[in-house]
Amino acid sequence: MVVTGSQWQKNEDIEGNLFAGRAGLNNIRRLRILLPMNFRSFMKLTRPHLPCLDVSHPAELQSSKVALTLNSLAFDLNELDLAWQAYLSCGGFPRAVAEYHNLGDVSSSFYRDIGAWLRRDVDPDDSPQSIPLLLEELMTTMTSPLSLRATAEMLAFSRTVMSKLLNRLVFSFGAIWAPQFNQGKYVVGSQAKIYLTDPLLAWLPSKLRVGLKMPDFTALTEAVIAISLAKAVEERDEGRWIANDTIGYVRTGNGKEIDFAPISFPGFGGAVSSVPIESKWTDNIWRAEAQVMSNFYGNGILATKSLIDVRNKVWAVPAPLLALLLG
Repeated sequence: MVVTGSQWQKNEDIEGNLFAGRAGLNNIRRLRILLPMNFRSFMKLTRPHLPCLDVSHPAELQSSKVALTLNSLAFDLNELDLAWQAYLSCGGFPRAVAEYHNLGDVSSSFYRDIGAWLRRDVDPDDSPQSIPLLLEELMTTMTSPLSLRATAEMLAFSRTVMSKLLNRLVFSFGAIWAPQFNQGKYVVGSQAKIYLTDPLLAWLPSKLRVGLKMPDFTALTEAVIAISLAKAVEERDEGRWIANDTIGYVRTGNGKEIDFAPISFPGFGGAVSSVPIESKWTDNIWRAEAQVMSNFYGNGILATKSLIDVRNKVWAVPAPLLALLLG
């Protein structure tokens, strides 16, 4: 076991310096990424009476077995929706979950602790307010491709400094990139999306500085689905998270985007692709989005608020159930 601090080091060759010759047999996992607890763990700790779906392979999310399981949970959707909103309100850091569950909110002292960690790893040379301002900007734009130039101008940074801060945030596991894909390959030079890795990070700006925006639950839902899918890919193909090769969006050619394009990774008997996913967190006006996915891919899942519909090529699946299926 190699235990390190949280400090980000751009030039540190972890695999070469620490794993080589020490990582055990080839069939033993060499690297595990420890992130805040996911929705499944949150449910087990705070609402053990609610049903937890079995984890499904990302390529098998639209199987007949999954369809039967989803339909059997129709009477639990209201409680699952409340559990989802609670998770979006506190995230998965263990202390945050304990405080929210026992006291009704996360303490200001823990927000300050998280802010101090990010300031040390991401922007130690600027003012203490730089991290809340950076996270606020990312929180409000993370459902759309990020314009590096516009973001840098908004925060009064140069593009070079802005790029450095974003990459430090990603290497510190505070965020993850989601580049644009085209037929399973990166679109070189395109704008990428960037998702915060835990809902608490999106709440931090408004908790640490008066007047900054609070996050929107629709955006938080998309971010949690993004992280859930990225974790599912990493779990089945080690090293993909570090390589920024877990999730990505696609443009359909008619001005529309699909949030999470199919991703290829090892499956049963060979390479398989994940089911395409679009996150909306709504029960209204979802069929138009479903039609876009149907026309472009022929199948897919639309993450809704509490609606289940598995009768067509594109399914409507409540976001909390989709998160449980992913991990």
